Amino acid sequence: MSTIHPTAIISSEAQLASDVEVGPFAIVGAGVHLGAGCRVLAHAIIEGDTIVGENNTFGYGAVIGAVPQDYAFDPTKNKTGVRIGSSNTFREYVTIHRGTKDGTITTVGNECFLMANAHLGHNCTIGNNVILANAVLCAGHVTIGDRTVVGGGAGFHQFVRVGRCVMAQGLERFLKDVTPYTTANGIGELMGLNAIGLRRAGFSSEARMEIRRAYKLMFHSNLNVTQALEAAAKETWSTEAQEFFDFFHGSKRGFAPACSIMNNDE
Repeated sequence: MSTIHPTAIISSEAQLASDVEVGPFAIVGAGVHLGAGCRVLAHAIIEGDTIVGENNTFGYGAVIGAVPQDYAFDPTKNKTGVRIGSSNTFREYVTIHRGTKDGTITTVGNECFLMANAHLGHNCTIGNNVILANAVLCAGHVTIGDRTVVGGGAGFHQFVRVGRCVMAQGLERFLKDVTPYTTANGIGELMGLNAIGLRRAGFSSEARMEIRRAYKLMFHSNLNVTQALEAAAKETWSTEAQEFFDFFHGSKRGFAPACSIMNNDE
């Protein structure tokens, strides 16, 4: 049975599952859909075309589905939204803005943890099991892959892509795409493979060896990106290693280079 605090404001055009909890002074606007087991804590605001799965928690003062910070956005013409999966935690004052161009959305997958003051700009795409520590800032159109962990205070330029199973350093800025399976600092360098993250994600030793071989071909073979991809195309790779190479297609920001020394954790 729903628990709605008497000071909460719930639009008659919102749809809430029967057991949703809404705390003091929280606001749930028209067009919002909240799945079973969701909790909206005090002073949180959810508005717009925001569709949410089950068992999500929205912390104190979180703002979900607000209009994008884009001068080109026209709320009278551009119908945009937010889509959130299940079992996510959004801590205090997290902000997630809806898409900017008509018909577009900002998306968050399942089982993510966004800590206090994290921000997702319009049209961001966040995968599953992603952790964004306090005050991580993602500009518009940023993509972050599954099981990536980002340290507190990191900032991502618009259109930057971060592959899955990345460990990104906090208090840094990321201006270029970050290749899957790597660790990255904020001066535009990859520090090697995210060996611990790969093991925790259940990658087999064989898969990790193939990823390491792919990394060495791409970054430590004295070949440029085009040459390395051509060399890779002549070989047969595991599914995981092929995903690594596939990431190098379609970038709008270019790619973070690797430092000259590989780590020895793998």
